[in-house]
Amino acid sequence: MTEDLSRGYEAAAERFMAARSASGRAVVRGWAASLPPGASVVDVGSGHGEPLTSALVEAGLRVWAIDASPTLCAALRRRLPGVVVACEPAERSAFFDRRFDAALAVGLIFLLPREGQRALIRRLSGVLVPGGRLLFSAPRQIGVWEDVLTGRTCRSLGAAAYGRLLAEAGLRVIGEREDEGGSCYHEAQRVRGPAGSRTRPGGRLAGVEPTHARREAGPRGRRDDAPPRRPSSGG
Repeated sequence: MTEDLSRGYEAAAERFMAARSASGRAVVRGWAASLPPGASVVDVGSGHGEPLTSALVEAGLRVWAIDASPTLCAALRRRLPGVVVACEPAERSAFFDRRFDAALAVGLIFLLPREGQRALIRRLSGVLVPGGRLLFSAPRQIGVWEDVLTGRTCRSLGAAAYGRLLAEAGLRVIGEREDEGGSCYHEAQRVRGPAGSRTRPGGRLAGVEPTHARREAGPRGRRDDAPPRRPSSGG
């Protein structure tokens, strides 16, 4: 059986687009306004571009997007033709072989297992310039719940654990934001590179191969912006 790198969101893409609310847009607009004018931002787990990628574009930022669902990527390209899109899983992305002033990852981190979350946070730190900013969503509390669209398990490690993972990755927590639905957004800034990381000449990440020929390849895990369902004490 072919591995579904979209974690069920390619099959659920049409339902996701129909159900996705404007939740989080105000938070992302506020965060975008705090970035330098014209900053470069990568939206990781962008979905079809609404409501968050479009908020970045409207803020006058230079935007790149990554998502693993071909259906969602195609919709984003139609809605926001000026955004460069890579249809690939974040866990395997080359991040366009460049660095960014900021990275956004809403509804994505908690779709991954514990070690996958740790690895992705390190990768996100690695594609930020010094002083670069990261905003990602995950509940403050430790919890395990079922994604309402895909039925797959989601896991929040909790604010304290995310703080430790961010520090390990060379990021400093600078605040939290909350949207109208009560979802928590963790904000951090890169202060150093992840332990053991290195770059090639020209700033390209060592060990990350170009994927220019794979831009249309899919899929990768997608978001569920609903608050956690049936949280447990598991971490």
